[in-house]
Amino acid sequence: MNAYQKICRDGLWKNNPGLVQLLGLCPLLAVTNSVVNALGLGLATMAVLVSSNLIVSLTRHLIPKTIRIAIFVLLISALVSSVELLMNAYAHDLYRALGIFLPLIVTNCVIIGRAESFASRQPPLLAVTDGLMMSLGFGVVLVCLGALREIAGYGTLLRNAQALFGDSATSWTITVLSMEHNFLLAILPPGAFFAMALLIAAKNALDSRFQARQPNRESANIERARVTG
Repeated sequence: MNAYQKICRDGLWKNNPGLVQLLGLCPLLAVTNSVVNALGLGLATMAVLVSSNLIVSLTRHLIPKTIRIAIFVLLISALVSSVELLMNAYAHDLYRALGIFLPLIVTNCVIIGRAESFASRQPPLLAVTDGLMMSLGFGVVLVCLGALREIAGYGTLLRNAQALFGDSATSWTITVLSMEHNFLLAILPPGAFFAMALLIAAKNALDSRFQARQPNRESANIERARVTG
């Protein structure tokens, strides 16, 4: 397995920021009451993480080690401010829906952690790949969590899609369940803990099933080798 394959596997599954490292839980649990909100936050986080990894990697030999953390925080703050201004200008409804959790991307441990542990030690292409895979893994968890909560709470998918995609997406809402009243537990932040627990349990179950099959595959390979011999 080469370095790029390992980065993809770690970011999307084995070391997923949301399901394994359990980082960035504050915005993950707070704003994922719909797919659109989750997707908007995921894209904003991706833009910041990929950009910060690239810049940190390009300047890794120029940044003094004694003040590197402070510089990383200033860099991430500037990038988050830029993303925030762009979203305010071009997706104002989504900007208002995300609220304080958009600028709080600055405090997301995933971003500062990847800048310190990976991007500051690797060449630009590897750093960008790592940022893309980690943010994609985080975004997938956001969207899955948002989908579970939106279906359980509203009975729909892509509710208020126009906030992210424009007026042409007004008719994109998909009705999955016919509900007379919204299920408030799923919509409110406490419901995110239940949905998050389901996602983590599903991942652990899949990992356990995969590990259980590994000895069988190894035994089969050994048996074939003996027969061939």
